[in-house]
Amino acid sequence: MTTTTSRPPAEPVTGAVLSGRALVKSYGNSPALRGVSLSAARGDVLAITGPSGSGKSTLLLCLAGILRPDAGEVRFGDRRIDTENEATRSRLRRREFGVLFQFGQVVPELTAQENVALPLLLSGVRRREAMTAARLWLDRFGVADLADQRPPQMSGGQAQRVAVARAMVTEPEVLFADEPTGALDSLAGEQVLEQLTRVAREADTTVLLVTHDAKVAAYADREIVIRDGLLDADANVDHSASSIGQHRIHP
Repeated sequence: MTTTTSRPPAEPVTGAVLSGRALVKSYGNSPALRGVSLSAARGDVLAITGPSGSGKSTLLLCLAGILRPDAGEVRFGDRRIDTENEATRSRLRRREFGVLFQFGQVVPELTAQENVALPLLLSGVRRREAMTAARLWLDRFGVADLADQRPPQMSGGQAQRVAVARAMVTEPEVLFADEPTGALDSLAGEQVLEQLTRVAREADTTVLLVTHDAKVAAYADREIVIRDGLLDADANVDHSASSIGQHRIHP
């Protein structure tokens, strides 16, 4: 299970696949994180919620190694990653992490299959093997029929499913998703979330999901709330013990 804390920061949970301890981050004179600690175990689906400007996206970026915290530490298993150089952290994101944003950032000039194969190709996988794997992941997300189409030919929901397949093609230990359905209508968003959480649970992938939408957070096992750069311990919700998550699809 996922352990969350307010202040003072707790020690990361033993055996956690990912943990942040006492994370601090400011932009100029504006604090975004003011000592946030959390840990996630393998296979957890954790929603990070809060009002706009609360620091939830900054937290995700620090945990993913995209931003360096000003203070505190981030650990992936027993390995501290926030002190590693950018090349090492970039390699970690290609091989061990998957990252998904609100606008999936698929490459418009590439076909769906080429988009999904891209992380494998960048990691040195042979093209034939990468393309075969990409086709399989497109099929898992129900868009194999779009393999030869380019993003401008797709609906928003279809393009986002291609983006999710690309984020999962390396079979990451952790998937970071920042408002992954924010640009979609409610039906398309629900379809993407059902497929994302189902496939992640089948793969035993840990998911950190940033959202401001309670309906999106309901797909998670646990929800933590950030306000003004701090965890709101009183607002944390274990969805496994609540009816709010009953519609989630399990493998």
